[in-house]
Amino acid sequence: MFKEIIDIIRYIYKTKEFIPLHAPVFLGNEKKYLAECIDTTYVSSVGKFVDSLEEKIKEITGAYYAVAAVNGTLALQVALEGVGTKPGEYVLTQSLTFVATANAISHLRAIPIFIDSHPETLSLNPDILKTFLKDNAYLDQEGLCRLASDNRIIRACVPMHTFGNPALITDIIEICNHYNIIVVEDAAESLGSKHNGIHTGLLGECGILSFNGNKIVTSGGGGAIITNNVKLGERLKHITTTAKIKHPWNFEHDYRGHNFRMPNLNAALACAQLEQIDNFLDIKRHIANSYKDFFSKQDGVRFFDGYKSAESNHWLNAIVFDDPSKQQEFLIYSNENNVMTRPIWKPMHLLDIYKECLATEMPYTEYFYNRVVNIPSGVPKC
Repeated sequence: MFKEIIDIIRYIYKTKEFIPLHAPVFLGNEKKYLAECIDTTYVSSVGKFVDSLEEKIKEITGAYYAVAAVNGTLALQVALEGVGTKPGEYVLTQSLTFVATANAISHLRAIPIFIDSHPETLSLNPDILKTFLKDNAYLDQEGLCRLASDNRIIRACVPMHTFGNPALITDIIEICNHYNIIVVEDAAESLGSKHNGIHTGLLGECGILSFNGNKIVTSGGGGAIITNNVKLGERLKHITTTAKIKHPWNFEHDYRGHNFRMPNLNAALACAQLEQIDNFLDIKRHIANSYKDFFSKQDGVRFFDGYKSAESNHWLNAIVFDDPSKQQEFLIYSNENNVMTRPIWKPMHLLDIYKECLATEMPYTEYFYNRVVNIPSGVPKC
Protein backbone atom coordinates (compact mmCIF):
# COMPACT_ATOMS: atom_id res chain seq x y z
CA MET A 1 0.00 0.00 0.00
CA PHE A 2 2.79 2.44 0.85
CA LYS A 3 4.29 2.15 -2.65
CA GLU A 4 0.92 2.85 -4.24
CA ILE A 5 0.54 6.02 -2.14
CA ILE A 6 3.98 7.25 -3.19
CA ASP A 7 3.14 6.43 -6.81
CA ILE A 8 -0.04 8.56 -6.77
CA ILE A 9 1.85 11.46 -5.18
CA ARG A 10 4.55 11.26 -7.86
CA TYR A 11 1.88 11.00 -10.56
CA ILE A 12 0.17 14.18 -9.29
CA TYR A 13 3.43 16.13 -9.04
CA LYS A 14 4.95 14.60 -12.19
CA THR A 15 8.47 14.25 -10.83
CA LYS A 16 10.87 11.62 -9.56
CA GLU A 17 12.74 14.26 -7.57
CA PHE A 18 12.15 15.29 -3.96
CA ILE A 19 8.56 16.41 -3.30
CA PRO A 20 8.11 18.91 -0.42
CA LEU A 21 5.06 19.02 1.79
CA HIS A 22 4.04 22.55 0.80
CA ALA A 23 6.57 24.86 -0.84
CA PRO A 24 5.81 28.35 -2.17
CA VAL A 25 5.69 29.04 -5.90
CA PHE A 26 6.47 32.42 -7.44
CA LEU A 27 4.87 32.65 -10.86
CA GLY A 28 3.66 36.25 -11.05
CA ASN A 29 4.78 39.78 -10.14
CA GLU A 30 6.79 38.89 -7.04
CA LYS A 31 10.20 40.05 -8.36
CA LYS A 32 8.70 43.15 -9.99
CA TYR A 33 7.02 44.33 -6.79
CA LEU A 34 10.06 43.59 -4.62
CA ALA A 35 12.27 45.55 -7.01
CA GLU A 36 9.83 48.47 -6.80
CA CYS A 37 10.18 48.49 -3.01
CA ILE A 38 13.97 48.64 -3.30
CA ASP A 39 13.94 51.28 -6.05
CA THR A 40 11.61 53.55 -4.06
CA THR A 41 13.40 52.79 -0.75
CA TYR A 42 10.05 51.97 0.91
CA VAL A 43 11.05 48.68 2.45
CA SER A 44 9.78 49.04 6.02
CA SER A 45 6.27 49.38 7.46
CA VAL A 46 5.38 52.44 5.37
CA GLY A 47 4.65 51.85 1.70
CA LYS A 48 1.90 51.37 -0.82
CA PHE A 49 2.02 47.57 -0.75
CA VAL A 50 1.01 47.40 2.91
CA ASP A 51 -2.13 49.39 2.14
CA SER A 52 -2.72 47.43 -1.07
CA LEU A 53 -2.42 44.15 0.82
CA GLU A 54 -5.10 45.16 3.30
CA GLU A 55 -7.41 46.14 0.43
CA LYS A 56 -6.77 42.82 -1.35
CA ILE A 57 -7.48 40.86 1.84
CA LYS A 58 -10.77 42.73 2.27
CA GLU A 59 -11.71 42.01 -1.35
CA ILE A 60 -10.89 38.29 -1.12
CA THR A 61 -12.46 37.63 2.27
CA GLY A 62 -15.31 40.14 2.24
CA ALA A 63 -14.04 41.72 5.48
CA TYR A 64 -14.89 45.30 6.35
CA TYR A 65 -11.47 45.78 7.92
CA ALA A 66 -8.04 44.14 7.58
CA VAL A 67 -4.84 44.81 9.50
CA ALA A 68 -1.52 43.54 8.15
CA ALA A 69 0.86 42.18 10.80
CA VAL A 70 4.36 40.73 10.95
CA ASN A 71 3.12 37.15 11.42
CA GLY A 72 0.06 35.12 12.31
CA THR A 73 1.09 34.44 15.91
CA LEU A 74 1.39 38.11 16.77
CA ALA A 75 -1.79 38.83 14.83
CA LEU A 76 -3.60 36.41 17.13
CA GLN A 77 -1.97 37.93 20.21
CA VAL A 78 -3.11 41.42 19.15
CA ALA A 79 -6.59 40.17 18.28
CA LEU A 80 -7.00 38.69 21.75
CA GLU A 81 -5.59 41.84 23.33
CA GLY A 82 -7.92 43.97 21.22
CA VAL A 83 -11.04 42.16 22.41
CA GLY A 84 -10.02 42.72 26.02
CA THR A 85 -8.13 39.62 27.14
CA LYS A 86 -6.13 40.36 30.28
CA PRO A 87 -3.41 38.54 32.24
CA GLY A 88 -4.80 35.77 34.42
CA GLU A 89 -7.94 35.26 32.34
CA TYR A 90 -8.78 32.02 30.56
CA VAL A 91 -8.98 31.44 26.82
CA LEU A 92 -10.56 28.27 25.46
CA THR A 93 -8.93 26.60 22.48
CA GLN A 94 -8.30 23.15 21.04
CA SER A 95 -5.43 20.91 22.02
CA LEU A 96 -4.92 19.67 18.46
CA THR A 97 -3.32 22.77 17.00
CA PHE A 98 0.05 24.23 16.14
CA VAL A 99 1.79 25.57 19.24
CA ALA A 100 1.49 29.18 18.01
CA THR A 101 -2.20 29.21 18.95
CA ALA A 102 -1.45 28.45 22.60
CA ASN A 103 1.65 30.65 22.59
CA ALA A 104 -0.34 33.70 21.46
CA ILE A 105 -2.60 33.21 24.49
CA SER A 106 0.32 32.69 26.85
CA HIS A 107 2.27 35.73 25.60
CA LEU A 108 -0.61 37.84 26.92
CA ARG A 109 -0.16 35.99 30.25
CA ALA A 110 -3.64 34.57 29.77
CA ILE A 111 -4.21 30.87 30.46
CA PRO A 112 -5.30 28.37 27.80
CA ILE A 113 -7.92 25.71 28.51
CA PHE A 114 -7.74 22.84 26.02
CA ILE A 115 -10.84 21.25 24.46
CA ASP A 116 -10.99 18.01 22.47
CA SER A 117 -11.42 18.03 18.68
CA HIS A 118 -14.39 17.05 16.52
CA PRO A 119 -13.95 13.92 14.35
CA GLU A 120 -15.41 15.61 11.23
CA THR A 121 -13.24 18.72 11.39
CA LEU A 122 -10.20 18.05 13.64
CA SER A 123 -11.07 21.47 15.09
CA LEU A 124 -12.62 22.44 18.41
CA ASN A 125 -15.54 20.17 19.33
CA PRO A 126 -18.69 22.23 20.11
CA ASP A 127 -20.39 19.35 21.95
CA ILE A 128 -17.48 18.93 24.34
CA LEU A 129 -17.17 22.71 24.69
CA LYS A 130 -20.84 22.93 25.69
CA THR A 131 -20.50 20.16 28.25
CA PHE A 132 -17.33 21.66 29.71
CA LEU A 133 -18.93 25.08 30.19
CA LYS A 134 -22.13 23.60 31.61
CA ASP A 135 -20.18 21.57 34.18
CA ASN A 136 -17.42 24.05 35.01
CA ALA A 137 -18.50 27.66 34.36
CA TYR A 138 -21.11 30.20 35.42
CA LEU A 139 -22.20 33.75 34.59
CA ASP A 140 -21.66 36.29 37.36
CA GLN A 141 -23.94 39.23 38.15
CA GLU A 142 -22.19 41.36 35.50
CA GLY A 143 -22.69 38.69 32.85
CA LEU A 144 -19.04 37.62 32.80
CA CYS A 145 -18.26 33.93 32.37
CA ARG A 146 -16.13 32.54 35.18
CA LEU A 147 -14.55 29.19 35.91
CA ALA A 148 -16.29 27.82 38.99
CA SER A 149 -13.15 26.36 40.58
CA ASP A 150 -11.29 29.67 40.94
CA ASN A 151 -13.72 32.37 39.72
CA ARG A 152 -11.34 33.61 37.02
CA ILE A 153 -12.92 35.09 33.88
CA ILE A 154 -13.15 32.98 30.73
CA ARG A 155 -12.72 35.81 28.25
CA ALA A 156 -12.38 34.26 24.80
CA CYS A 157 -12.48 31.13 22.67
CA VAL A 158 -10.06 30.45 19.81
CA PRO A 159 -11.16 27.68 17.44
CA MET A 160 -8.57 26.87 14.77
CA HIS A 161 -9.63 25.81 11.26
CA THR A 162 -7.40 22.76 11.00
CA PHE A 163 -5.55 22.22 7.70
CA GLY A 164 -7.90 24.78 6.10
CA ASN A 165 -11.03 22.75 6.89
CA PRO A 166 -13.64 25.03 8.52
CA ALA A 167 -14.59 24.25 12.08
CA LEU A 168 -18.23 23.88 13.15
CA ILE A 169 -17.95 27.56 13.85
CA THR A 170 -21.61 28.58 14.04
CA ASP A 171 -22.21 25.96 16.74
CA ILE A 172 -19.16 27.18 18.65
CA ILE A 173 -20.29 30.80 18.41
CA GLU A 174 -23.81 29.96 19.59
CA ILE A 175 -22.43 28.27 22.70
CA CYS A 176 -19.97 31.08 23.40
CA ASN A 177 -22.65 33.74 22.95
CA HIS A 178 -24.71 32.04 25.67
CA TYR A 179 -21.76 32.49 28.05
CA ASN A 180 -20.67 35.93 26.77
CA ILE A 181 -17.35 34.49 25.58
CA ILE A 182 -15.74 36.30 22.64
CA VAL A 183 -14.82 34.13 19.64
CA VAL A 184 -11.54 34.93 17.87
CA GLU A 185 -10.92 32.57 14.94
CA ASP A 186 -7.48 31.19 14.21
CA ALA A 187 -7.88 31.09 10.44
CA ALA A 188 -4.11 31.00 9.86
CA GLU A 189 -4.43 27.96 7.61
CA SER A 190 -7.74 28.72 5.93
CA LEU A 191 -7.35 31.62 3.52
CA GLY A 192 -9.97 30.91 0.85
CA SER A 193 -12.06 28.59 3.05
CA LYS A 194 -15.72 29.32 3.76
CA HIS A 195 -18.45 28.20 6.14
CA ASN A 196 -21.96 28.66 4.76
CA GLY A 197 -20.57 31.06 2.18
CA ILE A 198 -18.79 33.25 4.76
CA HIS A 199 -15.00 33.38 4.82
CA THR A 200 -13.38 31.84 7.87
CA GLY A 201 -12.28 34.48 10.34
CA LEU A 202 -15.40 36.58 9.82
CA LEU A 203 -17.96 34.59 11.77
CA GLY A 204 -16.53 35.42 15.19
CA GLU A 205 -15.60 38.87 16.47
CA CYS A 206 -12.44 38.75 14.38
CA GLY A 207 -10.02 36.25 12.89
CA ILE A 208 -6.39 35.98 11.86
CA LEU A 209 -4.60 34.79 8.73
CA SER A 210 -1.02 33.65 8.18
CA PHE A 211 1.22 34.25 5.18
CA ASN A 212 4.11 32.11 6.39
CA GLY A 213 6.28 30.40 3.80
CA ASN A 214 4.27 27.16 4.02
CA LYS A 215 0.83 28.73 3.57
CA ILE A 216 -1.34 28.87 0.45
CA VAL A 217 0.10 32.32 -0.33
CA THR A 218 3.16 33.74 1.38
CA SER A 219 4.77 37.04 2.26
CA GLY A 220 7.82 35.23 3.61
CA GLY A 221 6.62 35.99 7.11
CA GLY A 222 3.42 37.81 7.80
CA GLY A 223 -0.18 37.70 8.90
CA ALA A 224 -3.34 39.74 9.12
CA ILE A 225 -6.38 40.32 11.29
CA ILE A 226 -9.80 40.51 9.63
CA THR A 227 -13.06 41.70 11.12
CA ASN A 228 -16.44 43.15 10.23
CA ASN A 229 -16.31 45.35 13.32
CA VAL A 230 -14.79 48.58 12.00
CA LYS A 231 -14.28 50.09 15.46
CA LEU A 232 -12.40 46.97 16.57
CA GLY A 233 -10.40 47.00 13.33
CA GLU A 234 -9.29 50.57 13.96
CA ARG A 235 -8.26 49.67 17.50
CA LEU A 236 -6.28 46.66 16.29
CA LYS A 237 -4.45 48.74 13.70
CA HIS A 238 -3.68 51.33 16.37
CA ILE A 239 -2.24 48.67 18.67
CA THR A 240 -0.02 47.22 15.91
CA THR A 241 1.44 50.64 15.04
CA THR A 242 2.80 51.55 18.51
CA ALA A 243 -0.50 53.29 19.36
CA LYS A 244 0.81 56.51 17.85
CA ILE A 245 -1.69 59.36 17.61
CA LYS A 246 -1.69 60.76 14.07
CA HIS A 247 0.25 64.01 13.73
CA PRO A 248 2.60 65.41 11.04
CA TRP A 249 5.58 65.38 13.41
CA ASN A 250 4.77 64.93 17.10
CA PHE A 251 5.20 61.59 18.84
CA GLU A 252 2.22 60.97 21.10
CA HIS A 253 1.15 57.48 22.16
CA ASP A 254 -1.98 56.68 24.16
CA TYR A 255 -1.45 52.94 24.79
CA ARG A 256 1.40 50.49 25.21
CA GLY A 257 1.18 49.35 21.62
CA HIS A 258 3.37 47.09 19.51
CA ASN A 259 5.56 47.52 16.45
CA PHE A 260 3.82 44.66 14.66
CA ARG A 261 3.08 46.32 11.30
CA MET A 262 4.06 44.22 8.27
CA PRO A 263 7.02 45.65 6.28
CA ASN A 264 6.39 46.85 2.73
CA LEU A 265 8.80 44.22 1.33
CA ASN A 266 6.73 41.38 2.75
CA ALA A 267 3.49 43.03 1.68
CA ALA A 268 4.78 43.36 -1.89
CA LEU A 269 5.40 39.62 -2.02
CA ALA A 270 1.95 38.91 -0.57
CA CYS A 271 0.23 41.23 -3.06
CA ALA A 272 1.78 39.37 -5.98
CA GLN A 273 0.82 36.04 -4.45
CA LEU A 274 -2.78 37.10 -3.79
CA GLU A 275 -3.16 38.01 -7.46
CA GLN A 276 -2.84 34.26 -8.12
CA ILE A 277 -4.98 32.90 -5.30
CA ASP A 278 -7.91 31.77 -7.47
CA ASN A 279 -5.54 29.70 -9.61
CA PHE A 280 -3.82 28.29 -6.52
CA LEU A 281 -7.17 27.30 -5.02
CA ASP A 282 -8.30 25.60 -8.24
CA ILE A 283 -5.08 23.58 -8.43
CA LYS A 284 -5.26 22.57 -4.79
CA ARG A 285 -8.89 21.45 -5.18
CA HIS A 286 -7.86 19.34 -8.15
CA ILE A 287 -5.04 17.74 -6.13
CA ALA A 288 -7.39 17.06 -3.20
CA ASN A 289 -9.96 15.47 -5.51
CA SER A 290 -7.27 13.24 -7.03
CA TYR A 291 -6.25 12.08 -3.57
CA LYS A 292 -9.86 11.61 -2.54
CA ASP A 293 -10.55 9.38 -5.53
CA PHE A 294 -7.41 7.31 -4.93
CA PHE A 295 -7.94 6.76 -1.20
CA SER A 296 -11.62 5.88 -1.64
CA LYS A 297 -10.38 2.62 -3.17
CA GLN A 298 -7.84 1.80 -0.44
CA ASP A 299 -8.27 -0.34 2.66
CA GLY A 300 -6.87 0.64 6.04
CA VAL A 301 -6.41 4.32 5.25
CA ARG A 302 -8.75 7.18 4.34
CA PHE A 303 -8.53 10.72 3.05
CA PHE A 304 -9.62 13.31 5.60
CA ASP A 305 -12.18 15.52 3.90
CA GLY A 306 -13.94 17.59 6.57
CA TYR A 307 -17.71 17.97 6.60
CA LYS A 308 -19.59 18.07 3.31
CA SER A 309 -21.07 21.59 3.46
CA ALA A 310 -17.72 23.24 4.20
CA GLU A 311 -15.65 24.88 1.47
CA SER A 312 -12.01 24.09 2.25
CA ASN A 313 -8.89 25.59 0.68
CA HIS A 314 -7.25 22.15 1.11
CA TRP A 315 -4.14 23.75 2.57
CA LEU A 316 -2.70 20.49 3.87
CA ASN A 317 -4.12 17.18 2.76
CA ALA A 318 -4.27 14.52 5.45
CA ILE A 319 -4.71 10.78 5.49
CA VAL A 320 -5.82 8.72 8.50
CA PHE A 321 -4.59 5.17 9.07
CA ASP A 322 -6.88 2.68 10.83
CA ASP A 323 -3.87 1.03 12.47
CA PRO A 324 -1.75 3.55 14.43
CA SER A 325 1.40 1.50 13.83
CA LYS A 326 1.11 2.31 10.12
CA GLN A 327 1.55 6.03 10.79
CA GLN A 328 5.20 5.77 11.80
CA GLU A 329 5.89 3.07 9.23
CA PHE A 330 4.59 5.27 6.44
CA LEU A 331 6.43 8.37 7.70
CA ILE A 332 9.69 6.43 7.55
CA TYR A 333 8.94 4.87 4.16
CA SER A 334 7.80 8.09 2.45
CA ASN A 335 10.61 10.29 3.72
CA GLU A 336 13.20 7.64 2.83
CA ASN A 337 11.70 7.68 -0.67
CA ASN A 338 12.14 11.45 -1.09
CA VAL A 339 8.51 12.36 -0.46
CA MET A 340 8.06 14.74 2.46
CA THR A 341 5.32 13.75 4.88
CA ARG A 342 4.68 14.83 8.43
CA PRO A 343 2.55 13.74 11.41
CA ILE A 344 0.00 16.07 12.93
CA TRP A 345 1.29 18.35 15.71
CA LYS A 346 1.79 16.99 19.19
CA PRO A 347 -1.34 18.02 21.12
CA MET A 348 -0.90 20.93 23.49
CA HIS A 349 -2.02 18.99 26.56
CA LEU A 350 0.85 16.55 25.98
CA LEU A 351 3.56 19.23 25.76
CA ASP A 352 5.54 19.80 28.94
CA ILE A 353 5.04 23.57 28.64
CA TYR A 354 1.24 23.20 28.75
CA LYS A 355 0.64 19.92 30.58
CA GLU A 356 -0.45 21.74 33.77
CA CYS A 357 -3.26 23.56 31.96
CA LEU A 358 -6.87 22.54 32.39
CA ALA A 359 -8.03 20.17 29.65
CA THR A 360 -11.00 17.99 28.81
CA GLU A 361 -10.71 14.30 28.09
CA MET A 362 -9.08 13.92 24.65
CA PRO A 363 -10.29 10.74 22.91
CA TYR A 364 -10.58 12.29 19.43
CA THR A 365 -7.41 14.35 19.73
CA GLU A 366 -5.32 11.37 20.75
CA TYR A 367 -6.94 9.11 18.14
CA PHE A 368 -5.96 11.44 15.30
CA TYR A 369 -2.58 12.32 16.78
CA ASN A 370 -1.60 8.67 16.44
CA ARG A 371 -3.04 8.15 12.95
CA VAL A 372 -2.86 11.31 10.80
CA VAL A 373 -0.17 11.94 8.20
CA ASN A 374 0.02 15.07 6.03
CA ILE A 375 0.99 14.39 2.44
CA PRO A 376 2.28 16.80 -0.25
CA SER A 377 -0.26 19.53 -0.89
CA GLY A 378 1.49 22.48 -2.53
CA VAL A 379 0.96 23.92 -5.98
CA PRO A 380 3.39 22.30 -8.47
CA LYS A 381 6.08 24.65 -9.78
CA CYS A 382 5.35 23.83 -13.40
